[in-house]
Amino acid sequence: MTAVSNMTSTGRRPNQTDIASRLGVSVSTVSRALANEEGISEAVRRDVQRMARTMGYRSKHMPGLRAMDRRVVALVPFANATGGLSSFYVSILDAMRSEARACGLDLDVRVISERTVNLDLIDRHVKEAGAGAVLLAGIDATEELAVWCREQDVHAVLVNGSDPLMRISSVAPANFYGAYMATKHLLSCGHRKILHYTYGDRPTILERRRGFVTAMADVPGSEAVLVCGEERTPLELLSDIAGRKHDATALFCWNDIAAVEIMEGIKGGLASAGQGFSIIGFDDLPLAAMTSPRLTTIRVDREAIGRGAIRLLSHQLEGETAIQQMEIGVSLVAGGTVHVIA
Repeated sequence: MTAVSNMTSTGRRPNQTDIASRLGVSVSTVSRALANEEGISEAVRRDVQRMARTMGYRSKHMPGLRAMDRRVVALVPFANATGGLSSFYVSILDAMRSEARACGLDLDVRVISERTVNLDLIDRHVKEAGAGAVLLAGIDATEELAVWCREQDVHAVLVNGSDPLMRISSVAPANFYGAYMATKHLLSCGHRKILHYTYGDRPTILERRRGFVTAMADVPGSEAVLVCGEERTPLELLSDIAGRKHDATALFCWNDIAAVEIMEGIKGGLASAGQGFSIIGFDDLPLAAMTSPRLTTIRVDREAIGRGAIRLLSHQLEGETAIQQMEIGVSLVAGGTVHVIA
């Protein structure tokens, strides 16, 4: 998409005549729509207000538009807020709240208990909040959602998500490069047959899988083994490790929770992994620092994700129309669960 400039061809700020010219309506229609006066259809009002934002039009006479621009609703699925990933999202939400205050946005965070998030649910919460923008935490894009955003003129950002079709802006950690970094670390320690334990088909998780496969392909003689959590539970994977089913010397898990579960199973005697067996996780949740030895993992800057989401949304509210995908850099946390082998 191409952003519409907030300056006219003569270098001056746009006025209501410019908006009217762009839309092919009268100046009086533009004036009444911006003032939220009666007698203007909702479709025309929405088109005028959208064009005003896109062109960077600002006026003290459009309080209704400015107030809606400041209202943002953030939707967090119940499982993300209360399950093992709660500490991940708490840090993101805290940063979002702080950044929203700094940007003058009125952020309404809502935990949604429904197991399956659908468009009707999103639409209801946005309307209840009287918001013109929505932040979707751990919720993936759909074509239906993208169409709804356009038709309803609702700005949206995926938080800890990505949209491969580039319909909705997003902010996420560098999942591909983080997985690439984790795998390269194992390879540098001499491991050549490495197991990657993955789960689901969220775009973010698929990026981690791609990073693993790419890193393995860089080293001749290495062998990548993929195991999906839908097919093998952690307990079943422990049994496989004990039985040397995969004959791997290292394990890279899609997140810290899975890594710690496998690690503690080995320590607890549920499986014998062999000398030098190494484990690395992803996210650097507080849980990773509680294990002994500390879990080696990839640190995700969760606060930066929260700040980035608000900034992306602020740019949209200021007239940015280009879909943007922001990646937050990650780093390796060297714990005690990766060993050098000959």
